[in-house]
Amino acid sequence: MTTFVQFHLLTSYGPSNPNRDDQGRPKQAMVGDVPRLRMSSQSVKRALRESSFFALDLKGHIGTRTKRLHERLVSHLVGRGTEPTRAGAVGTEVAEIFGKIDEPKKGEVARVATTLAFISPEEWKLAEELAERSVAGEELPKEKDLKKLVLRKADGAVDIAMFGRMLADDADFNRDAAVQVAHAITTHRAQAEEDWYSAVDDLNKAEDTGAGHLGETAFGSGIYYQYVCVNADLLIENLGGDKELAARGAEALAKALPQTAPAGKQNSFAHRPMAFYMRAEAGPRAPRDLSGAFFTPVDRKMGELKVNDLQRGSVRALELTSTQIDTCYYDGQAERTCPPLNTLDGSGSLTEIVRFVGQAVRGA
Repeated sequence: MTTFVQFHLLTSYGPSNPNRDDQGRPKQAMVGDVPRLRMSSQSVKRALRESSFFALDLKGHIGTRTKRLHERLVSHLVGRGTEPTRAGAVGTEVAEIFGKIDEPKKGEVARVATTLAFISPEEWKLAEELAERSVAGEELPKEKDLKKLVLRKADGAVDIAMFGRMLADDADFNRDAAVQVAHAITTHRAQAEEDWYSAVDDLNKAEDTGAGHLGETAFGSGIYYQYVCVNADLLIENLGGDKELAARGAEALAKALPQTAPAGKQNSFAHRPMAFYMRAEAGPRAPRDLSGAFFTPVDRKMGELKVNDLQRGSVRALELTSTQIDTCYYDGQAERTCPPLNTLDGSGSLTEIVRFVGQAVRGA
């Protein structure tokens, strides 16, 4: 049976704009016919991949998402003494394994792939080695055989194993994501606001009055609910059966989730929140998110929840929904879990959750 590890987090954000829409405003969504602030799953996954927890705990096992493999291959070959024109030709031949390459514009040498490829450390190393062999005079195999020499279905890139990848030109080497990340939404009614700001000209002391520059920026504030589900069996499979590496990846994810946020407008708002509530569950049951706890926003049912603040109301709504699902679907039996982290009353610990998650994946 498949083992699923699920995370439920509540995090308070002060005035901030961590994830912007096309107009520079905080992303939003209508939930239960009520406006909420939102953070996209893509922005959350990017923040996780860029976190120090992934960088330190999974060093050497992180992929690279880029269009610039060709440029790096050319630079690598030129650095080893290859003539630039020859390096460019070989770089194109090898880089096209991952996607089509743009033709250079007049006067340009470097070419960029049209496909944003997710490349594992092993694949990157193999691409460099293959390019070196070609420069040395070795004839490379034809396209399909060439891809088989570099592309891998299972490798040591934990983030690719977690979040998947799609190679449009060759679906045989796609990766199904073992980790699903929901869009985070506020548990209560919340809307974006506008901030008008001014800047003063330091050298203008007396000649002109008023600001040297006027501008505006949008921001929002709220308590976000975040849901993440890990298919532990698929994560292990995506890593070629390396259960220990999969467990390390899940532990790094557990550390990063409550302490990592998308970094939009960080310098303007210095938003560095840590989740005040985190719940982890593991077992063979069908996964379920608990966003239904917030379809009626918490601020509308404070009396019903018997609380007088949004943070405790959000915790109460989430736990109540979980209990009601267990009652109706599983005869009141809760999924296997450990004590949740709750900074509101100082209970639980991240260390305990990380240990619980690691054990669940190792036992999958």
